[in-house]
Amino acid sequence: MTGTGINQDLTRYAAQQTDDLPWTPSPSGTVWRKRLEHFGDAAESGHVTSVVRYDANSAFAPHDHPDGEEILVLDGVFSDEHGDYPAGTFLLNPTGFRHAPRSQAGCVLFVKLCQYAGADRPQITIDTASAAWEPHAIDGVEVLPLYRSDSYPENIRLVRFQPGVRFPLHKHVGGEEIFVIDGTLEDAHGRYEKGTWVRYPDGSEHEAHSPTGGTLYVKTGHLSR
Repeated sequence: MTGTGINQDLTRYAAQQTDDLPWTPSPSGTVWRKRLEHFGDAAESGHVTSVVRYDANSAFAPHDHPDGEEILVLDGVFSDEHGDYPAGTFLLNPTGFRHAPRSQAGCVLFVKLCQYAGADRPQITIDTASAAWEPHAIDGVEVLPLYRSDSYPENIRLVRFQPGVRFPLHKHVGGEEIFVIDGTLEDAHGRYEKGTWVRYPDGSEHEAHSPTGGTLYVKTGHLSR
């Protein structure tokens, strides 16, 4: 593929501690980003996963989202003409969605662009701070579903677990992507602290555990070959 490639090969394991990356400027002089994966034909388009920081009193010009947009507000308050979204808000904006994002107080976001294509996709807003968590088959683990559809492969949720939890060996059918919101996770590849992004390819396997407990953003099924 052409363009400014970062972790383009979806068949390979990838991991990045975002604290180790510098903030780089976006086309807005008050919005900054740390790109974790990017592929496409131009620097400002294509499949992108990033951590994004809005300075206080910052704004982005109105723009469309071809193939949709996914946002998890990690800190602060994110806003646009449709509303204000405090930390913990999860947003899925479908193909053709248009807005002028801004932040009065400043905010930090986990953002995925051009990864929610489909004319029948809904717009979703979830306040995860007040949403109901569900028990998991593994003791000490809870799940908060964010998006799943029989028409599309991905399954998006938050996973919260207590200290000492062990996830048994399991296979990533369709791949798995993780962002560590809080706490730590460990597997044979290493230790993932808060702010770490990890991508496991389709068909890979691992077992994991957490000595401290934590909360993860987890997306599966979207990396099929």
